[in-house]
Amino acid sequence: MLLKKPLYTFLFIIIAAIAIPAAGLLLTENKTTPDVQEPTVDVVRSDTQKTESVPLEEYVAGVVAAEMPASFEKEALKAQAVAARTFILTQTLKGLDVTDTVDDQVFKDDEDQKEMWGEDFETNKTKIEAAARETEGEVLVYNGKPITAAFFSSGNGQTENAEEYWQSAEPYLVSVASPWDAAAPNFEQEVVLTKQEVEEKLGVSLPESGSVGAITKKTTGGRIGAITIDGKSFTGRSIRETLGLPSADFQMTVSDGDVVVTTKGYGHGIGMSQYGANGMAKEGKKYEDITAHYYPGAVIGDVQTFLKR
Repeated sequence: MLLKKPLYTFLFIIIAAIAIPAAGLLLTENKTTPDVQEPTVDVVRSDTQKTESVPLEEYVAGVVAAEMPASFEKEALKAQAVAARTFILTQTLKGLDVTDTVDDQVFKDDEDQKEMWGEDFETNKTKIEAAARETEGEVLVYNGKPITAAFFSSGNGQTENAEEYWQSAEPYLVSVASPWDAAAPNFEQEVVLTKQEVEEKLGVSLPESGSVGAITKKTTGGRIGAITIDGKSFTGRSIRETLGLPSADFQMTVSDGDVVVTTKGYGHGIGMSQYGANGMAKEGKKYEDITAHYYPGAVIGDVQTFLKR
């Protein structure tokens, strides 16, 4: 028995000599493995004018909550999440400030969402966070660059070529069919303005009754490209923005001292129609199908690819 003690001591020394360097190697490998930290978005809050740093995926969920009804199909919400993430990536790469308003993307934090949804807060929040989580890090890319992921509420049944509204062409922002728009509650609307107000804002004289203006050009998406009123030429966009109309697809009629404007669709009409996305989702289409339809040629990429550059 006395002879075995030195043997045990020798074996302990050998085992320790092997184990200690091995533990040191594991520690070194852990230290040199970079931690992948979630990027953040600096958002200028409109109510305080202060900048808040928000984790990217929390920001995406907050945009989806603000920009798309929570009642929409999950695949439509996922398409919106990818578009929102792509939008903020392009803004970040350009070094632009980001607000929480329609000037960029509307963003609502938890307190805003509680006020908006009330007792449905937890249910809606869970649904929208799932849409963001299941598309985590995904952005839309064309020829290796993140796209301008424009979106709008609903169209007139056709989206618009970017250059026919913004005067700047993009190969993935082209006119495509969007028949699902017809189911949107804001597909057709009627706006009533006083004749005097329209005359003052446009600087024209209107007839006492009947139709207003002569359309001289239609866009590919079926909106007004150019219209002449009282000898003065306007674009459909300028009329829409000056009079605060829902769409550039409109007809104007003077009746009893008022101008009745009938419109189709809501928004600029470029990129993804949100109601169109929901209609596609109801037909069983996945979010990849939706983004492929409304942004032809764009593919899904990884946000980290661009943040590491």
